[in-house]
Amino acid sequence: RQSDEYLREMAAYFAALELPYPALLAQDIPPERLARGEALVMHGDEAIGVPACQACHGERLTGISPDLPGIIGLPPDYIAAQFGNWRESSRRTMPPDCMSLIAHRLSLADITAVSAWLAAQPMPTDTRPDAELVQPLPMPCGSVRSTGVTP
Repeated sequence: RQSDEYLREMAAYFAALELPYPALLAQDIPPERLARGEALVMHGDEAIGVPACQACHGERLTGISPDLPGIIGLPPDYIAAQFGNWRESSRRTMPPDCMSLIAHRLSLADITAVSAWLAAQPMPTDTRPDAELVQPLPMPCGSVRSTGVTP
């Protein structure tokens, strides 16, 4: 068994690494599907009660440390699978489970559009997650504990 101090030192070392991201994957997605994905990521869809991904995962979509993960630079199949996991309740978080609500409000076509658009975007120069939220979350989310936002 390693000491907590040693484990924190190892975690800090690996967290500080800036590894290269793989090249973007070529995708055969119609432009209108990509446009829908971009609209959902950047603006959301008020009619179906889905906030912009950017509103929670940060302007650069690299996440908010430590509670909100980055969503840019991930393969489209991985992103779509996570939405599927929330829809099927095999992935969940503390209530209120905001991502489960969002996943159920999105159509399968919307999930494909968001996944494809996110995967087609180049990584920002600074890939580190933001240290804090700059605005309140658009909906209560039980997984957010350390950002000062009360679910």
